[in-house]
Amino acid sequence: MNKNDLVAAVADDSGLSKKDAASAVDSVINVITDALKTGDEVRLVGFGTFAVTHRAASQGRNPRTGETIEISASKQPKFKAGRALKDAIND
Repeated sequence: MNKNDLVAAVADDSGLSKKDAASAVDSVINVITDALKTGDEVRLVGFGTFAVTHRAASQGRNPRTGETIEISASKQPKFKAGRALKDAIND
């Protein structure tokens, strides 16, 4: 399912127009992104938790040359599924 499919499914399920559903989906994505940028977690009870983890700097190898390279530290978004989502998928 891509974003257009998601928008169409939200529109069908909620009775909104596709334009309003697209706006709602975009708003949810933007709010989650903004919260993660500020270091907050987003918990949707029954669905899951979005959080940011920190990846430390490390060394890697260039596969072409075998040369050692430095990989800088970064922040990584993570999602942990909630119990209700896990149960719904496994039923």
